[in-house]
Amino acid sequence: MYFHPSYLILVPGMLLMFFAQWQIRSTYDRYSQVGSSLGLTGAEVARAILQKMGITDVAIEPVAGELTDHYDPTAKAVRLSEGIYGSSSLAAAAVAAHECGHVLQDKQHYTFMNFRASLVPVANLGSQLGPALVVIGLVLNSLGPLSSLFINLGIVLFSAVIAFHIITLPVELDASGRALKIINQLGILQGEENRAARAVLQAAALTYVATAFYAVLQLIQLVLISRDR
Repeated sequence: MYFHPSYLILVPGMLLMFFAQWQIRSTYDRYSQVGSSLGLTGAEVARAILQKMGITDVAIEPVAGELTDHYDPTAKAVRLSEGIYGSSSLAAAAVAAHECGHVLQDKQHYTFMNFRASLVPVANLGSQLGPALVVIGLVLNSLGPLSSLFINLGIVLFSAVIAFHIITLPVELDASGRALKIINQLGILQGEENRAARAVLQAAALTYVATAFYAVLQLIQLVLISRDR
C-alpha cells in the first residue's frame, strides 16, 4: 500500500470528524429522550410547518435507518428516519424542522441549494476517481506527461468534492436558521426547548464543517504527493 508522509496531514481532520460524530451522537441521544411539551411527533411538526407556509405538494414519509433524514427535491418529499417520524422528542422536532427548512429553500430557489445540486454528479465522480487517478499517475511516474495528466486530472476532479462540501455549509446553516425561526414562530417548542433544538442543529452543523475540513486536507495532501513524486 502506498504511503507518503503527507498522510499525517489528515490526522487533524480525522480527529475533528471523530469529535463531530461523537458530538452529534451524544446530543441526539440526550434530546431524543426528552419529550416536547406539546407532544408533536416529527411528522406532525413537519406537517404543521408546511401547512403554515402554504406548501401542499410535499409529502412527508418515513425512511429506514437512523439520522437518515433528508429532503428529496426531485420527489418533493421530506423523509424522516424511524427515530424522528413518530417520536415526540425535542430532537425529532429539531430535525423535522430542519428538513422543512430545505423545503423552503427549494420553494424560494435558494441559490446555494441549486448550486450544490448541480455539483452532485461531478462531486461523486471526483470522490471516487480523484485520489485513484493521482495514485495511478504516481505509479506511471516514468511516463512523464502521461503521469502528470493523470495526477492533474485527479486533483481537478477532487476539487469538485471540496466545492461541494464548502457550498453545503451555507445550505445546511441556512436550513437550520429557518427551522429555528419557524418553530419559534409557531410555538412548537416552548422556552428552554428551543435551546435544545439549537444544540441539536449546531451539533449536526459541526459534522458538515468537519467533513469540509477533512476534504480540504485531502486535497492538500494530494497536491503534496504530486509535487514530491
